[in-house]
Formats: sequence, C-alpha cells, structure tokens
Amino acid sequence: MATTTVDTAAAAPIYTRNRAKINWITTTAMAIFHAGAIAALFMFSWKALAVAVALFFVGGLGIGMGYHRLLTHRSYATPKWIEYLLTFCAMLTLEGGPIFWVATHRLHHQYSDHPGVDPHTPRDGKWWSHMGWILMGETLHQDYRQLARYAPDLAKDPVHVFLTKWHWVPITIVGIVLLALGGWPLVFWGIFLRTVCTLHVTWLVNSATHIWGTRRYKTRDDSTNNFLIALLTFGEGWHNNHHAMPTSARHGLAWYELDLNWYGISLLRALGLAKKIHVARLPENPGQEPVPASASIIELLSA
Repeated sequence: MATTTVDTAAAAPIYTRNRAKINWITTTAMAIFHAGAIAALFMFSWKALAVAVALFFVGGLGIGMGYHRLLTHRSYATPKWIEYLLTFCAMLTLEGGPIFWVATHRLHHQYSDHPGVDPHTPRDGKWWSHMGWILMGETLHQDYRQLARYAPDLAKDPVHVFLTKWHWVPITIVGIVLLALGGWPLVFWGIFLRTVCTLHVTWLVNSATHIWGTRRYKTRDDSTNNFLIALLTFGEGWHNNHHAMPTSARHGLAWYELDLNWYGISLLRALGLAKKIHVARLPENPGQEPVPASASIIELLSA
C-alpha cells in the first residue's frame, strides 16, 4: 500500500505514542472489570444473562448510532434530546465521554494507519491497536480542552462537556439500580461481563478490521470489511465501506451486510426523529477487485 506524507507534529499535542507511560487509572479499572467479568461466570442466572444482553444492545447501539455515526461524522441529524439519549447509552460502555471518543476517532480518520499518529493502528502492533493504546501512552482522554480541536462542535455544547467530565456516572447509577433490583449477579453480569464484552468487540474494529477481511474500496489505509465483527458491533465491522465514505449513515451497503445501527437510524427516520441522512450507494459493477473510493456516491435523504 502506498504511503503518504503526514504532518505528525500537528497531531503531537493531542496524541503522543509514549508506550513506556502506563495509564494507571485506566489500567486499574480494566483489571477490576476483567476480574469482575470472570467472577460473573460463577454466579449465572437467566435473569442476569437477559440483563447483560439487553444492556449490550443498548450500549452497542449508543456507540454505533450515537458516538460514531451521529456525533463523530454527523451522518444524520436528530433533535437534541435524542442526541443526548444516544450519548447516555454510549456512556454505559465505559468507553469514555463523548468529546474523548469523537476526538480520538476523528484523529484516527485524519491519520488512519500512519504509525505513531493514528491512536490505534495495527502498524504499531496488534496488541497496541486492540487495547495497548488505552492502557499506555498519552491519550489525554481526561482533558477535554486538549481534545477540543478535534471536536469543537461538542466542546461548545455545555451538555457534552458535562457528560464528558462525568462519563463514569451513568454506568455507576445503572450498577446501583441493578444491585437494588437483583443483587450482585445482575451487577456482575450487567456491568462487569457485559462491559468487557462491549469493550473488546469495539476494540476489534480498531484492530482486527485493519488486519483481516475483504476490501471493496481502495482506501489510503488498511481498513477491511469483516462479517463477524459487523455482527458483533451491529454493523461497525463494514469498516472498509466506512473509511471509503465516512459520512454515510449506512455502513452495510449490500443487502447481505447486516447493519443494525442503520436499521435503528431508519427507524428514527420513520418516526420523524432523524433528518439530513447521508447514505452511500454501492458502486456500479464493482467486480472482484477493489474500486477507488472516489467511485462512491453519497445521497442525502430527507426525513
């Protein structure tokens, strides 16, 4: 794959790949949650499983429909109360507040698969791209001011600033509610095990879909389409489609490419709650070889 010249100095103030620096707060939290996920296996109940599955869907759709397609790429527009509701759902995944998530992902697109600048490219190592970048280095996710240059729209919104600062509160509240309703089994399954599963399937988009899969489009990065990851992430695994057309609200372009996040956006549209929806069309006669991303077409759908 051809490489392009990138101004790494421009990204340095936001992201520095200092692998020797351990983020002890995040590492400790991840260790506790993974230990809790293992402990959950010893207190199984069908009720606890049902709660975990339900919250997995809520959090996953919050990430895909909310953090990713709405806040990061503005692929569609919703009333503010829907935007904040989706943000709340995404915060249940322990993936950080909206400003951190959006800024990091926009940085990923700007410098996709350029070592040392893209926050989580596999070219810096498979482990690094999956989880290492969270545990080590300087992701600066606790200081929204330094990330504001990549998410100025959110940094101007006092609600998103507040939610970013207190991003850990929603999952804590849900944990307390689950403890009151069903005891520790619901907490360990609905919070610890479910969160760990959500984190890893999201991280697979960062790592595995830049390593394994098929490529419909010739992009300037290593993005691929991966059916299994798309299934686990409700459509986020159609990553090559996404990198070719980042502003498209629909990632699964072919009829067989399952995309629950797109179905959710379509439901909002049917209810009159989603407008200005950008949708990509499949290229004509794609053939067996990847086609240039420039061959893609984005349409704007009205509500």
